[in-house]
Amino acid sequence: MHAYNNRGNVFSDLKTYDAALRDYDQAIALDCDYPFLFGQRLHTKMQICGWVGLDDQTAQLAEMLANNEKASPPFPVLSITGSLTLQKKAAEIWVQEKYPARFDLPEFEKRPVRERISIGYFSADFYNHATAYLMAELFETHDRSKFSLVAISFGPERDDEMTRRLTAAFDQFFDVKGKSDKDIALLSRSLGIDIAVDLKGHTQHSRPGIFAYRAAPVQVSYIGYPGTLAADYIDYLIADAVVIPPASRPYYSEKIVTLPHSCQANDSKRKIAQGTITRADQGLPVSGFVFCCFNNNYKITPGTFDIWMRILTEVEASVLWLLMDNPLAAEKIVMEAVKRGVSGNRIIFAGRLPLADHLARHVLADLFLDTLPYNAHTTASDALWAGLPVLTCGGDAFASRVAASLLNAIDLPELVAQSAEDYQALAIRLATRPGELDKIKRKLAVNRLTTPLFNSPSFAKPIEDAYSQMCARYQSGLPCADIDVAADC
Repeated sequence: MHAYNNRGNVFSDLKTYDAALRDYDQAIALDCDYPFLFGQRLHTKMQICGWVGLDDQTAQLAEMLANNEKASPPFPVLSITGSLTLQKKAAEIWVQEKYPARFDLPEFEKRPVRERISIGYFSADFYNHATAYLMAELFETHDRSKFSLVAISFGPERDDEMTRRLTAAFDQFFDVKGKSDKDIALLSRSLGIDIAVDLKGHTQHSRPGIFAYRAAPVQVSYIGYPGTLAADYIDYLIADAVVIPPASRPYYSEKIVTLPHSCQANDSKRKIAQGTITRADQGLPVSGFVFCCFNNNYKITPGTFDIWMRILTEVEASVLWLLMDNPLAAEKIVMEAVKRGVSGNRIIFAGRLPLADHLARHVLADLFLDTLPYNAHTTASDALWAGLPVLTCGGDAFASRVAASLLNAIDLPELVAQSAEDYQALAIRLATRPGELDKIKRKLAVNRLTTPLFNSPSFAKPIEDAYSQMCARYQSGLPCADIDVAADC
C-alpha cells in the first residue's frame, strides 16, 4: 500500500492524474484508513474536475476531521470546504503527526539590539513561480538601513530571469536543498536571523520541519499558505482585515498581523508583452462577451460551475475562457457544460504561456469570474494588473477572501458580491449593460497606479513596521500579540 501511495504521488506530480487515482484506489483497498490519503485522493479528483460523488465524499471528509482522523493534508481542504473549523482541524492533525515541535536545539539567548533586523525568507520558489512574481519588488524595496535580507532556498536549482533578479535582491542567498531540516535551522541560527518568514506553509515542497526546530526567535507565516498552519512554533500570520476579520481570529493558531489595505505583495514591474493580439489568435470568437477564469482547475467546484453555466445561458453568444491545466479536466468540463444544457463549444481553453504573454492576453476577455471557496489570488492580481475587472464572492476563510481584499485595495468594492445569487446577478448585469462595465474598466485603469494594491514601495513600510514590532516584543521579553499596523506608519 505504501508503494501504491508513493507511486500515486509521483503520478500526481507529473499531472498524470488518472494513473494517480488508480494507485490511490489500490492503496485504499489495502488499507481504508491509510493516513491522509482520503483528502489527497479527493483533491486529485478535483484536479480533473471529477465531481461524481463529490458532495458525499466532502461530507465524509468533514466527519473524519471532526473525529480527529488523519483524513487529509491541509492544502486540499482549502478547495474542498470553506469551513474555518475544518481547515484548522486538518492543519492541527497534520502538524501533530508530521511536524511536531522539536526541542533538540537550545532555546535562544537574548540577543543585543542591533542596528539592522535580520529577516530570513524561506522558500522553494525563488524562480519563475507565482510567489516570486508577487514578492520580487518587496524584496528589492526593503529599507536596507533597517533590515538585512537572507534568502534560504530549498527549491530546484534554476537559472532563469527571476532567480537572477532575486539573487541580486538579497544581501545573502543560500541554496540549502540538500540539507536536513535541522541543519537548515542551525544555519539560520548561525547567521543570526531574527525573524524567519515561511513563504510556503502547507504547500507543495514546503519544509515545516525547519521551523519545528526554531530557525529564529520569531517565526512568521506569509503569503504561501492562505490559512492557519496550526503549529505552535509559528508565532505570527501576516494578513489584513478583509482576509481575517476580528471575528475569525480564534480559528488561527498564530497571532494575526493586520496590514492596512491588502496583505498580498505585488510586483509593479511585471511586464506585459507588447504587440497586437487578437481573439482569433487564442481561439476565441471575434464577437460576443468573454468571461474568463484562469484559476487552477481544482478550484472549480460543481456549485461554482452551476453558476457559470446559468450565466452563459442568460448572456447570449457569451463564452467561458478557462485555463487548460490538463486534458482530462478539459474533457470533463465540456461534458459537465453539456449536462447543464450549454454547448461545449462555448467553453474555450487557454494553454499556459510565459507570464508577459499571459498578462497580455487578458485584454481579450471582458470579465474575470472568480471561484469559491478557494479564490483567485495571484491570478486575480494578474487580471487587475492587466486591466481586467475581477468579480468575486467572499466566503469565511482566508482563501475565500483574498480577491475581495485585492479589490478593496484597488478601490473596486462594487465587484465583491455578498452571496452566490448576487454574484450571478452582477455577472449577468455587467455582461448585458456595457456602459456599466466600461465605467468599471475606466475606474480600474485609473486606480491601477493610484491605489495601494500595486504600490510596492508603500507596501514595504507597513510590513517592516510589523517586523519591528515583533522584534521589539521579543527583545522586551513580551509574549507575541496581535499587531494592527496603522495605514500611515
